[in-house]
Amino acid sequence: MERRRHYRDTVFALSSGAGLAGVAVIRISGPGVRSGLEIMAGRVPEPRRAVLTSIRDKQGRVLDRGLVLFFDGPGSFTGEDVAELHIHGGQAVIEATLRSLADLNGFRSAEPGEFTRRAFDNGKMDLTEVEGLADLIAAETEMQRRMALEQSSGSLSRLYDSWRQQLIRVRAMIEADFDFADEEDVPGSVADTIWPSVVDLSNEIRIHLDAAHAGEIVRDGYRVVIVGAPNAGKSSLLNALAKRDVAIVSEEQGTTRDILEVRLDIDGFPVIVFDTAGLRENAGTIETEGIRRALEAAGKADLVLLLEDLASPEDVAGIPDGTAMAMRIGTKADLAHPEPGNEYDCLISVKRPDGLNDLLDMLRQQVMRAAVTRVRTLPNRQRHREYLEDCVHHIVEAVENDSEPLELRSENLRRAGDALGRLTGKIDVEDLLDLIFGEFCIGK
Repeated sequence: MERRRHYRDTVFALSSGAGLAGVAVIRISGPGVRSGLEIMAGRVPEPRRAVLTSIRDKQGRVLDRGLVLFFDGPGSFTGEDVAELHIHGGQAVIEATLRSLADLNGFRSAEPGEFTRRAFDNGKMDLTEVEGLADLIAAETEMQRRMALEQSSGSLSRLYDSWRQQLIRVRAMIEADFDFADEEDVPGSVADTIWPSVVDLSNEIRIHLDAAHAGEIVRDGYRVVIVGAPNAGKSSLLNALAKRDVAIVSEEQGTTRDILEVRLDIDGFPVIVFDTAGLRENAGTIETEGIRRALEAAGKADLVLLLEDLASPEDVAGIPDGTAMAMRIGTKADLAHPEPGNEYDCLISVKRPDGLNDLLDMLRQQVMRAAVTRVRTLPNRQRHREYLEDCVHHIVEAVENDSEPLELRSENLRRAGDALGRLTGKIDVEDLLDLIFGEFCIGK
């Protein structure tokens, strides 16, 4: 990428986790790395060779003995000279080393995400790879790890860049028509031959875009909202799924007034389960607000679990139209049986594991159905969805408006390519950068 930037200051930060550990890693990047190593390690080691040496402050006092690594730019993570100090993980050792680095001329503590920001500015990563790296650091489940690793390795970048290159080639053929329009020995219009391939590209992007919800589920979680009348067993189910006391369980109505949540890992997929206020009429002011929030959460859910007490089933009204798929769950199966004519997707009792296992199996099937797609590389952010939709819109404008001048159709293709360029950060994304890099922890 054509954006290499030269920073004047050198930044450093603890890149390993805080707290007691056997080893702590302090990363340094910038133009002062070599001079800093001369002072603190006595020399600049051969690139990519770990050297065991004493770590000193600028007065020559020994702080610790550890490993020093040097990565010369531009072949480093940030594209600048980079060093790592592998020292003992005691708090006093870490703080003394960080203080000594701060004493060096031109050195300062790194801001959150600054190492990755420098890698982006120096063309070592594009924006989708940066987002994948952030997701990899935050990954809690196996599927999150897999998707983030693939994205951080450049899978989305390569795909979007290939589409953009196709659009650039198409526009080049259109430009050729302009340049050679007066040549008598050029048969027909070259541009007329390219539109079927543009339609194929549009269809390919649409298929990719259709997988966006699956990608968002893997990244952000499959949202399951528990609703039902008061005392239907919603909080008991939440506690049973979490295997700990998350919600207050009481025979008194209205004990749940705000939304509670637990995060589950089901076969590597993140699942977020929400417990909500009991739905009933004639509730008080605070409980009414809880009911409003419950209905709002149900409207945004991927799956709604509608709980009914088998001993005293109550119809629950007010669930918004267009709510995601709902499963009817009969609760307290250890105390009662379904009334004739009442059909449920699952019968459960928090005192018996068999019904809960059946429910978990049903959840597993629903998550797999929603998150598994034939598209291997998934868009997983709202930003991705918006730019892809913008790209498809401009391609459709170019294809369908065949009565317009060729110059205008080519302009629509340029806008489609620009939308793909904004996905990877090659075009006009300055307003996004602070937000994206702010997601990182200090030291990355």
